[in-house]
Amino acid sequence: MTALPTRKHEDWRYSDHVALGEAWPLRLPAARTIDVAVGETRAVTERLGSADLSGDDVVVTVGDGGRLTLAVAQTRAADAVTMQLYTLAVGADAHVRIDILNSGSRFGRIALDVTLGARATFELGGLILGRGDQTLEIVTTLRHVAPGAVSRQTVRVVVNDRATGSFLGKVAVAREGQQTDAAQSVKALLLSRTATANARPELEIFADDVKCAHGATVGELDRQALFYLASRGVGPAEATALLTEAFLGDAGLPEMLYEEAIAWLRA
Repeated sequence: MTALPTRKHEDWRYSDHVALGEAWPLRLPAARTIDVAVGETRAVTERLGSADLSGDDVVVTVGDGGRLTLAVAQTRAADAVTMQLYTLAVGADAHVRIDILNSGSRFGRIALDVTLGARATFELGGLILGRGDQTLEIVTTLRHVAPGAVSRQTVRVVVNDRATGSFLGKVAVAREGQQTDAAQSVKALLLSRTATANARPELEIFADDVKCAHGATVGELDRQALFYLASRGVGPAEATALLTEAFLGDAGLPEMLYEEAIAWLRA
């Protein structure tokens, strides 16, 4: 996209358009690649730290029968603007697992555009952690263009103060995508009444033999659970931390990213 996005663009509706305007046009490096050969297994970790540029475009190719695990930690400085795009082509019978921790930047957006081959499997585990005036997003498009592919997306959002956390997830099933099995689950936890969470699961289905499901919830900590912990002598701050840590665990992130999320929570 060369023109500055506006709120008329559905995928940019909840973005920080002030930050976008200040950063536009983006001066991103040329697209880089991650390649997994036929039958190969790779594990890749990407850390988007304070010294990074605004982000980049990453083209990921996974050959037939290949396996890729990709961990992405976006923890840039609070005044940064980050837009990161991963475009994936996943071959037949391949398996991809992506785990994302999105907790840095004034505006931090991580987008995935995934095309799945026959009987391919894609899994996403995502955490969005925001405080202050941050606006953080995970945006996904899953393209089921061949038979028998499976996709699972699990995203958890925790926002405090005046932060905004958004998950926009689209599953597009082509006519050739028969026997698709796709599911999305997004849950958001508001730690203050001034925080905002947006969830937009979307299904676009042209095949007639599919199983697609999505669910989205936004709420506060369970008051009954807080009362139970208080009755057992657990203080309010510790009770809030315990329940929030359990909520984060639902995303199933690897230990490294989960520990970073817990550290963010305790900061």
